Amino acid sequence: MNKADKLLEKRIELLRNKMAEVALEKGFTSNESISISQELDKLLNLYEEIKMCSPSGNKK
Repeated sequence: MNKADKLLEKRIELLRNKMAEVALEKGFTSNESISISQELDKLLNLYEEIKMCSPSGNKK
């Protein structure tokens, strides 16, 4: 795993935590919760794409 992968994983973890905090404080359907969730979805999709294309990933 390279440095960029580790940074992406760290960003995903930070967003997960922030989304949980915001959702509990402002509600799961608040604009801020939805915005964080959408950003997290994009990063998770990118992460999955990177893993599928990596030599050690499971190519389909």
